[in-house]
Amino acid sequence: MFNRFHGTLIDLTGIILFGLAVYLLSFSDWIQSLIKLPSSVYTMSTIFLSILIEALPFVLIGVMIAGSIQIFITEDHIRKWMPKNKFSAVIMSCVLGACFPGCECGIVPITRKLLQKGVPIYAAIGFMLTGPLINPIVIASTYMAFGNSWMMAISRMLLGFFLAVIIASVVSLLFHTNQLKEVIPDKIPVSKGIPTGFGKKFGNALKHGVDEFFDMGKYLIIGCLFAAFVQTYVSSEKLMELGEGTASASLVMMGLAYLLSLCSEADAFVAASFQHAFPPIPILSFLIYGPMIDLKNTLMMFSIFHKKFVFIFLLIVTVIVFGGLILVQGFY
Repeated sequence: MFNRFHGTLIDLTGIILFGLAVYLLSFSDWIQSLIKLPSSVYTMSTIFLSILIEALPFVLIGVMIAGSIQIFITEDHIRKWMPKNKFSAVIMSCVLGACFPGCECGIVPITRKLLQKGVPIYAAIGFMLTGPLINPIVIASTYMAFGNSWMMAISRMLLGFFLAVIIASVVSLLFHTNQLKEVIPDKIPVSKGIPTGFGKKFGNALKHGVDEFFDMGKYLIIGCLFAAFVQTYVSSEKLMELGEGTASASLVMMGLAYLLSLCSEADAFVAASFQHAFPPIPILSFLIYGPMIDLKNTLMMFSIFHKKFVFIFLLIVTVIVFGGLILVQGFY
């Protein structure tokens, strides 16, 4: 218990000191006059803070839900609710994800907790893919970003759901264990110390959520830092020059979505700014690929999954999203 508290305290202190240093570097005129650094460094620190502040609320929601799953949902509940048929389980998980207002950072701790509770890997992946991609908030923001037009919003929703089902189905064929780094026993023994009253359960859920936050927070910060570096030093104009033709433009936009690591609730406004440069398919590539996989949640996935699974998963998502969108380009 003491070691756990000590580790949490160290994590909290480190995050506070790091945040304070970045804040002072970004907004303190005195610090900036004292420390002479290139202007791009100050720009990067400002972008880093904006990405982190944008992502934090959703991560907090995610870890609180993960803590609630840990306390209030048992393995028996999972066995009772989850369809035995793989394809039915994939469809159910994708539908649930589509109804859940989360983002790609906050969905990772929830996915881990679902896997720990006995949800099959393919169902958890279906939930993880559709949650940030086609939830109601994302669809509404896409509708507004593209001038109150339903075409791009509905395309994102339908194609995203269809591609997520295919990806989760492929995962179901390739992987039969939960792929988590830590070993989860077949039957988790019931602890005598588990609280029975709602108040105690709620308090315990908060404790689990806090633990989950500090566990995921380190990787979120590293991911935001990388994304800020890319936004500062990698020119999107240079990348756009590579996109001649629908196929190459789609790959460029997928790469841009991955590197920028935008929150899925806001990425449509960035995607809309590329309408003058690219046709609809590359724009959809950006809108669908980014919420499924980006730099931030890749690092978070490496913290909970085996490396081999993460690399294969990245390849599956990239090939299926790219191939699927190229196949439907005739409709656009």
